[in-house]
Amino acid sequence: MVYDGHMAISKPSVRQTVSLPSRVARRVNSLAKRQRTSASRVIVDLIETGLEAQEQERKQFFELADRLVQSSDSSEQKRLKAELARLTFGE
Repeated sequence: MVYDGHMAISKPSVRQTVSLPSRVARRVNSLAKRQRTSASRVIVDLIETGLEAQEQERKQFFELADRLVQSSDSSEQKRLKAELARLTFGE
């Protein structure tokens, strides 16, 4: 294989040790078997998905906060405050 300078260079992996509750480990192993992949790959995918979801929540929070600051309508302000409270404290 010839490297042409345009190929993606993968970043090195870092080995981590994590302890999973047995219930979670069973679910991970079940997913891995169903997807015909390793449990490590399933764990990485789940972590990446969780990190992306957390980033989306953070973006949504700041978008709502910006809308609240810019809003002059009291009913919209109340609605936005309620939505921000839900994002911050849960249902």
